[in-house]
Amino acid sequence: MPKTEDGAPATAAAMSTSLLIRLRGIKPSLSPAEDRVADIVLADARRAAGLTISELAAAARTSETTVLRFCRRLGLPGYPRLRLALAEESAHPRTLVQGGTDISASDTIDDIIAKVAFTDASAVEETAQQLDREALAAAAAVIAKAGRVDIYGVAASAVVGVDLQQKLHRIGIVAFAWNDPHLALTSATLLGAGDIAIGISHSGTTTETIEALAAARSTGAKTLAITNFPLSRLAEGVDFLLTTAARETSLRSGATASRIAALTVVDCLYIAVAQRNLRRVRKAVAETREAVAGHHVTD
Repeated sequence: MPKTEDGAPATAAAMSTSLLIRLRGIKPSLSPAEDRVADIVLADARRAAGLTISELAAAARTSETTVLRFCRRLGLPGYPRLRLALAEESAHPRTLVQGGTDISASDTIDDIIAKVAFTDASAVEETAQQLDREALAAAAAVIAKAGRVDIYGVAASAVVGVDLQQKLHRIGIVAFAWNDPHLALTSATLLGAGDIAIGISHSGTTTETIEALAAARSTGAKTLAITNFPLSRLAEGVDFLLTTAARETSLRSGATASRIAALTVVDCLYIAVAQRNLRRVRKAVAETREAVAGHHVTD
């Protein structure tokens, strides 16, 4: 993905994406001072839009130069454009559930359901909004013609990887999902031109997935990263990058919204691949459905 001189996404798709979604995506790569500016913007976009550059700098305990650098990291030409973008965001706020989205000890079951539903729905909606259409179509074209598809992911990302593997396998595409780092590296070294490797990691910092994707790249295989953070290590040097837009809470270890967001990307990717040869896909789906029909209870 092309970037600005400060490393921020600079594609047309990125620029059409919600500013706050982009900001959450690049936040881990910000400097401590830039991160303080980001915290103020994310906490209350409407209030931030009303601040002068000097006021925002003072609130973040930093300089106006840092605020300008922060703007460039978002692909914006200057502070006036940031204020305008924040004002536009504030004009179309998404209704939040009462008490925010994090779980507290006093929450009722109804509160839990409302918060989980809101977080998951937001993850799907915002992921779809910012998904790079060009990258999705290009990756789907390569997968549809690939000799072999390797999918790498561990923990919750492994669940997403297995979901993609079974979808592709069902329509006749040879795909393998690896969650053991040794098996992933072994398989990656046997790929070649005409194959594609897919690495899945919400954080983009999972070393096993990064190493497997790098090994696949060294063989001449195409590479695709699926991550929430476009400036993460996983995204470096890949041929295709598809990002999610999940807002995880303090219960991050549950991998809730991030899993839903990644599955949304996987579903879009699968359908885009399937669409390229609908006659063959429909035949494959019908045949595989018939093959397992005897294993369903009909009484």
